[in-house]
Amino acid sequence: MAKRKAYPLRIDPKLYDALEKWADDELRSVNAQIEILLKEAVKKAGRWKKDKE
Repeated sequence: MAKRKAYPLRIDPKLYDALEKWADDELRSVNAQIEILLKEAVKKAGRWKKDKE
């Protein structure tokens, strides 16, 4: 598995608060919630490349 990349993110405090509440509701970390939302958006846009197995 490829190493995960760290990426600093500047985000509006109100948006962070909303993401934190959402993540808490789904028993996830804010980082995991952001990753899930980004992944869904990339897939919806047709830009997700499937890993070759």
